Amino acid sequence: MTSIELEDEVRLRRDAESRLKSGTPPAVPDSWTVGPDALARLYRLASSEDSAADALKLLQELQVHQVELGLQHEQMAAAEGEMTETLAHYQNLYEWAPVGYIVAARDGAVLDVNRAGVSLLGADRDAVAGRTVDWFLSAESRTAMRDMVNLLREDGDAASCEVRFAQSGLTARIDAAVPPGGEAVLMIVSQSQDSGEA
Repeated sequence: MTSIELEDEVRLRRDAESRLKSGTPPAVPDSWTVGPDALARLYRLASSEDSAADALKLLQELQVHQVELGLQHEQMAAAEGEMTETLAHYQNLYEWAPVGYIVAARDGAVLDVNRAGVSLLGADRDAVAGRTVDWFLSAESRTAMRDMVNLLREDGDAASCEVRFAQSGLTARIDAAVPPGGEAVLMIVSQSQDSGEA
């Protein structure tokens, strides 16, 4: 256990004991309460003079642990809420970006694309899924795209190319990279100002 984990555990224990003393423990699900068998055992221990002190210590420990679980549950719920908000934020950034984002398999098949990417490809989102990016390019641009995908397969780092889209006739630069893990290719497609042949 690292020193940070140990400090967190000590802080959690201190918070739980403080909440118990103040009478403000967090709400916990009913499934976390002490069961009838454990209560019967505690009662038997408390009934004997020899073990009454141990029973009280055990009961105190159970209560503190239950409050610790409640505090951890609150922390996890708060963290889940923050992660949900962060995910929605980044999904909006991706979807509404002013440049095209394409996530493709290593062979160039489109896995996901944002709104700007769909517009550049010149097809609706349903028609894009599963097709290779070069399918949407003019004949003269397909070789450049395939060369870029092959370079990424071999090198696995980053590559770029200039292309012309078949549907719209627009020219664009595609910058592509393979993130750690190498499962997909991330492409940023930005429209070129130059309207010359690609």
